[in-house]
Amino acid sequence: MEEKEKAILVGADTGEDENFERSMEELGELARACGMSVEGTVTQKMDSINKAFYIGTGKVQEVREYAEALEADIILFDNSLTPSQLRNLQKETGKPVMDRTREAKLQVETARLQYLMSRLVGMHDALTRQGGASGSMSSKGAGEKKLELDRRKIEKRLAQLRRELEEVEKERENQSKRRAGSRIPKVSLVGYTNAGKSTLMNAMIDRYMQDEEKKVLEKDMLFATLDTTVRNIDMGNRREILLADTVGFIHKLPHGLVKAFRSTLEEVKNADLLLYVVDYSDQEYQQQIKVTEKTLLEIGAADIPVIYVYNKADLCDMEQIPRVMNDKIYMSARTSQGLEELAQMIVEKVYADYVQTEFLFPYNRGGETAYFMDHAQVLEQEYMENGIRLKVNCHRADIGKYEEFLVK
Repeated sequence: MEEKEKAILVGADTGEDENFERSMEELGELARACGMSVEGTVTQKMDSINKAFYIGTGKVQEVREYAEALEADIILFDNSLTPSQLRNLQKETGKPVMDRTREAKLQVETARLQYLMSRLVGMHDALTRQGGASGSMSSKGAGEKKLELDRRKIEKRLAQLRRELEEVEKERENQSKRRAGSRIPKVSLVGYTNAGKSTLMNAMIDRYMQDEEKKVLEKDMLFATLDTTVRNIDMGNRREILLADTVGFIHKLPHGLVKAFRSTLEEVKNADLLLYVVDYSDQEYQQQIKVTEKTLLEIGAADIPVIYVYNKADLCDMEQIPRVMNDKIYMSARTSQGLEELAQMIVEKVYADYVQTEFLFPYNRGGETAYFMDHAQVLEQEYMENGIRLKVNCHRADIGKYEEFLVK
């Protein structure tokens, strides 16, 4: 079994963040989500952030001694650090230092390799000073030759990762374009990480798809979902939706993290409906909603229609579950209590622009007939002398597009 990296958490409480303790707890969960073992925590109350070290110089020394005593491998800070702060802290503590930013799998490895490259450059400079001014390969010591080999290996892996990222991004763009060309309504699960989005996705798959292979990962940890998963779900009566399970948001979501998850956030921006999944059993669930709304505003998705899904209501003292109030539902994805009521709410929302009408398509226009068979709810189908009559529930846009075939 691979030994976990030992991490120490560090935070500065300036009084500006009323959820500082919760933020530190999240940092620990983030570390564990990255496969680390949290060995200890150091915090400092401050009036303002130290520009050079983020925390005070005396506290830096305390962190160094604490890390050495616990044999920590890495030091994690509960905020974004500037490049100079990172360099200064690494120099003073003698340990790798990372800030709150957590990226998806490929981005994480890229960042780690780039970090190693910068460390190797520093070690190379130190060895050069020790070995003299000569730059010939023959004059290099064994340690310096090893560093050169390590650098080349890392550079090669970085180039490979960049190619992989480009391919992944291109494929996601193609998938999004294919989905955008479809009339099937797009619904995205959004909300605080670990609120139960993936559990809700799997409950919908169980009820409407009954396909175990289509399920997504469920895990009680931050960022169990690192990428977007989209499933085509038939809600009955040819009412289909594309349901997307997206990455969860967190308190103080770093800008670098938004960038790293741009693909999954694009799915949110292109949705016809958002399901805000909230952990109702969490005493600070209102803060979860604020974080989600703030993040959606930042990515340009604040104007999309919403259903508030107050999940885990079975863990609270509620007299009635499920409970529906306008655009809110109190339910339990784990027990499927309220799943049918939520499905009805979704259908009513995303099919609000669908109307009932009739078309008459000549027999030589089979493409149009096939389109409505795939993209509308066909209520009646009749073969007549001059063509096929379809009575359908379809999107208003399709009525305008195929107006010449409308039965007046």
